Amino acid sequence: MNVLGQGSHIGRNPVQQPRHTTSIWSPGVGIGRSPPAGPASCAASQQQRRTAAAATRAAAAAAAAAAAAAAATPEAATSGAAAAALRFLHKAQGPLCMPHLGLGLAALGRPGYINLGHSADLAGGADVEAMRQHCWQVLDEAWACGVRYFDAARSYGRAEEFLVGWLAARGIGPEEVVVGSKWGYVYTAGWQVDTQGQPHEVKEHTAANLLTQAAETDQHLGPFLDLYQIHSATLESGVLANAEVLAALAQLKADKGWALGLSVSGEQQGAVIQQALHAQAADGALLFDSVQATWNLLEQSAGPALLAAHQAGLSVIIKEAMANGRLTGRNSDPGFAARLALLQDTAQQYDTTVDALALACVLQQPFQPMVLSGAASPQQLRSNFAAVELAEELPQEVVQQLLQQMAQPPKEYWSQRSQLAWN
Repeated sequence: MNVLGQGSHIGRNPVQQPRHTTSIWSPGVGIGRSPPAGPASCAASQQQRRTAAAATRAAAAAAAAAAAAAAATPEAATSGAAAAALRFLHKAQGPLCMPHLGLGLAALGRPGYINLGHSADLAGGADVEAMRQHCWQVLDEAWACGVRYFDAARSYGRAEEFLVGWLAARGIGPEEVVVGSKWGYVYTAGWQVDTQGQPHEVKEHTAANLLTQAAETDQHLGPFLDLYQIHSATLESGVLANAEVLAALAQLKADKGWALGLSVSGEQQGAVIQQALHAQAADGALLFDSVQATWNLLEQSAGPALLAAHQAGLSVIIKEAMANGRLTGRNSDPGFAARLALLQDTAQQYDTTVDALALACVLQQPFQPMVLSGAASPQQLRSNFAAVELAEELPQEVVQQLLQQMAQPPKEYWSQRSQLAWN
């Protein structure tokens, strides 16, 4: 069963067998709308969206009743935590025709970010109202394309506020989307881009901060929140060894019905993921339902751990698939010129763009990821979305060649990332 649809051929090669059709992000049979076939679907009308939404609501109600009945059987786990995982699994599988591309809001909820050329993406202004309208324009484009997973964080400025405001303004209900957010960083930039050398965000992986930020997120997102994630868990922060934090997370899962996840960063992403796979709830089930990691053509080191997570039943979400713009023509580093030329030549061969090509390579991975677009404009979103169709048709040998020739050592990759300037 192919969630993404066949579409038309992009290159001059035969269509390959889909390689990412069974992840929990796969919706199975559509329920009132067909999976988008590519960028042309981004022109969906408001009336079409309303019609699809009505069908979604009806199917969601029926599916929720079925899920409740299943949870009541002797074979089903009866704890609140197990019910939360079941709801997350069902919502991602059943009631939504969801492509494997989501939208991350890191570049849309605050004026400053580390993406190359970010300032050019905000030409309309960086005050709160201008940013809100800009964010809503990108969200509108994402919705028209078929994107149904949206990923925020407390440290993304007003991302949660912008997202829930847009959902309300467009009449989109909680059953029509999957929403994730994160705790662990405190936004300290005060809506400034130039912070005079002070950090834009400060990591605080304490139980006290968890409870504070969970309450803030709950106040903003309320019934829309499906997935609550630790933001940038690392070995150094010790968050996965903090019994107080883990107990508080388990309690939130049971009380609020949120699925739990973690995002990881740095050279030791794989080790942190492996550590997370040993975290258990009181009933012996895995504590975490998803993992979000950096994986792209340059930084591939977390691949084996992500595959292990997928095989253990966790959802895999990929962030920074474009390496904060380093996999685009905005990267003027002479040391990247050969890699960029390879990307451009391959993209030209398949009549596509370098961003769609880079994202398609991630979509093909065996850990069956939900890949976050970090688009900061409607145009970027449309270009990114072409990856959904391209991933169905790009020969595996082409992907493998790119992976081999583009890869950087993790130490080099993360060192370069640490030097990206907020703009």
